[in-house]
Amino acid sequence: MPSSEKFRDHVLEQFNGKLLEGGFRVTTRKMMGEYILYADGKIFGGIYDDRLLVKPVPAAM
Repeated sequence: MPSSEKFRDHVLEQFNGKLLEGGFRVTTRKMMGEYILYADGKIFGGIYDDRLLVKPVPAAM
């Protein structure tokens, strides 16, 4: 089941409106029914089946 645009919009609102006030601009690109998340052009996660998944990197641990 592909992810909904409504859930994608909710995630983007949280990142761009509240969580990263002075930091990065978060964008998405649709790929095969799901969404890849980018922070200033770098991949950091995705939205799959209406679930947010974040790439495990040292800064996120």
